[in-house]
Amino acid sequence: MQKSGEVCSIVQNNVYLCRQNFFVMAGFIGSYECTVDSKGRVIVPAPLKRQLLPFSDGGFVVKRSVFSPCLELYVRQEWNKQRMMVEQLSPFKKKNKDFTRAFFAGIKEVDMDATGRILLAKDLLAYSGISKDVTMASAGNIIEIWDKTAYENTVAETNLGFGELAEDVMENVKIPNAEIPSSYSEITYS
Repeated sequence: MQKSGEVCSIVQNNVYLCRQNFFVMAGFIGSYECTVDSKGRVIVPAPLKRQLLPFSDGGFVVKRSVFSPCLELYVRQEWNKQRMMVEQLSPFKKKNKDFTRAFFAGIKEVDMDATGRILLAKDLLAYSGISKDVTMASAGNIIEIWDKTAYENTVAETNLGFGELAEDVMENVKIPNAEIPSSYSEITYS
């Protein structure tokens, strides 16, 4: 969520960079189908690659999703925020240690190569059930990486009660007091 005085720039293709201290927020858009090869390499679809390029210098982090049988691709800055929140938990409580262990299980650093591929580790592919057909879907500041059939089934199940879900979770959400321009510019949230 943007804070007062935070400056956001639209870099390209509706990717927003919001700078306050060292944090960056990426608002990814779209869902894209692709495949994974026998070595675990996924060619990132061109529209998604354009959105990820501004963040590629720091590399990316891939981890197991907490709530779904998919993987989550984080830009480094977004991952740092998640990591810092989890690291604030007291290590002297068993449930905190259990959560921390599960949260960090299987995490991998990945880079996008010159041809736009990322390498997904075998253990992460097994966890997510990905074997060939993949859907890469935006989920706010992260990209979810799904087995295509599992993604389609999950979206179909969610859509059945989406109106009720929208009422529950969006009821008190406030929209930032700023006009989002359609081309590159800087905006400040007040």
